[in-house]
Amino acid sequence: MSERVRGFPAFGKGARHARSWWGRAWLQALEDTSLDQRVVRQGRRYANAGLVGTITVSPGLLSATVHDTDDNHRTTVRLTPLTDDEWRRFLGQIAAKTGHLAALLDREVPRELVDAAADAGVPLLPGIGDLDPECTCPGWELPCRHAAALCHQVAWLLDVDPWVLLLLRGREQAEVVAGARPDGGESAVEAFAREVPVLPPDPPVVDPGPLPEFEPAPGLDVAALGLLVGYAAARARAVLATGEWPALDERRDRVRAAATHPGLATRLDVDAREVLAWRQGGAPGLAALEESWNPGRAAHAAWRSGGLPDAEVWRNRWTVRDRQLRFATDGRWYGYRRENGSWWPAGTPDRDPAAVLGEL
Repeated sequence: MSERVRGFPAFGKGARHARSWWGRAWLQALEDTSLDQRVVRQGRRYANAGLVGTITVSPGLLSATVHDTDDNHRTTVRLTPLTDDEWRRFLGQIAAKTGHLAALLDREVPRELVDAAADAGVPLLPGIGDLDPECTCPGWELPCRHAAALCHQVAWLLDVDPWVLLLLRGREQAEVVAGARPDGGESAVEAFAREVPVLPPDPPVVDPGPLPEFEPAPGLDVAALGLLVGYAAARARAVLATGEWPALDERRDRVRAAATHPGLATRLDVDAREVLAWRQGGAPGLAALEESWNPGRAAHAAWRSGGLPDAEVWRNRWTVRDRQLRFATDGRWYGYRRENGSWWPAGTPDRDPAAVLGEL
């Protein structure tokens, strides 16, 4: 058995945000615990400024050195590990459904697993008061800005590696996998090959085309003005062509704009994978990146009939070593490659999974 200790190199300077629902839940626990949200915001600024050093994670303990103008401070945050009985119940919830373990191995945390664990009396994600900070700084706040900075960067770690949370709760990945594999029952393909109707694809989004250029003027953001004019033109074309405007929420609209106009990407606070997913397949491509669902028997039959290699299956995702195909609601397969622990959109979507896998 390992020593149950992992170290993560320091993040460089740059603004980041928690992308996963469990990363945001972690930050919500931080915010709910703090009595002064200004300290939480200051901690986010410290995290974005790259002032947090190497992060060490072990059962029940996060630790790092956080740099400040006056000194370097040793900062820790404690989270109570699960008891052996709680681990037994939690592992039982993972083993109860084949897809739970597959999702964790794919670095996803299913909400239904967390909910089932909570129903079994096992608190996986922290709640109010569960994060216990300590710092060598003279500040009296709980958490102080240094502990808040550490918690923000841990949320970024959780985005790409939710096993960090399980290590904090007491066990490393190999232990969880060994204890959670079901002894028998139906296979992953059988478990998720039940009929579920394919949802209709999202309506197409009209590309506004090249943005108009305006002469610089004092107090005027000409790039933003060009973007607004481009949107208005796209809206007009869509209404004329279809009689309706396809609705996008604010975040998806930012992704669409960044994918269509690369020069705006740094201004719109979007993730690089989201931009690639939109370029790969528009709104359905972005949904393939973010969502998982049970596609029904037809998708499994298409995989088997294509003479494709054995794959690890979780919901709409077929994984073959460092390649993955995701079956989307528009009836097409979307290719992904694993790079630095994350899945990145790659290749051209197609209704034939063999064609997509061959391109990867």
